[in-house]
Amino acid sequence: MTAVQRRRPAPDISAAAQDYLLALRVMVQDEATVTTAQVARQQGVTAQAAGEMIHRLVADGLVVQGADRGLALTPAGCAAADGIFRRHALLEWLLTSVVGLGWAESDEEAARLQGAISPRVEQRLDEMLGHPDTCPHGNPIDAAAARRRPAGVPLAAMEAGDHATILRITERAEESPELLSYLEARGLVPGVHVTILARSAALDALTLEGPLGRATLGLRPAGLIRVIPGTADPALFHRVPAAASR
Repeated sequence: MTAVQRRRPAPDISAAAQDYLLALRVMVQDEATVTTAQVARQQGVTAQAAGEMIHRLVADGLVVQGADRGLALTPAGCAAADGIFRRHALLEWLLTSVVGLGWAESDEEAARLQGAISPRVEQRLDEMLGHPDTCPHGNPIDAAAARRRPAGVPLAAMEAGDHATILRITERAEESPELLSYLEARGLVPGVHVTILARSAALDALTLEGPLGRATLGLRPAGLIRVIPGTADPALFHRVPAAASR
């Protein structure tokens, strides 16, 4: 059995369950305690609907609920969520670099397709795309990649006059198609250099000079972008082989 096959979640994980696993994958990294109510809000469903899905995931051994009602992924749940995200990321690379879709469109289409591709197709995509360590937004493709890569610091923490390299647009930021489209349109993608022109807590805004000129972000969305102060190693940023995009 190949590594790709081991990472693929069981075929009976429904599309809805995959969405919950991906949501929990992000939320457990960001929150001290993740509750069913929080998951319901994130998924845009009722607390009852979220509770029913969480109950199924617990029964399947993918999620555990603590005495404080906090939710966490089990090792099997982490592996399943990693496998789903990995296929989602490969599809995003295909859709952006080969098909030519924008970030927001590719994220939506990848969500539709991520449960449908076979381990064989997944492995072939990985080879064709040059074995990316991240999704197109710079987020580690799995836990092993995350351990190899720097964490970065929030863009919102930078001060006027600072120089930085964009490392990744976090998965929290990916939840906003409007933010993804704005960043892509302004050329604010992983690997580009930016200079902070102004930062104002009072105005809740940060202005920077990027590859396509000035851009302004609220401090909250800027906090969802991770950067490396100064100039980062170009090897951190994946580029799809030219042969794949012909």
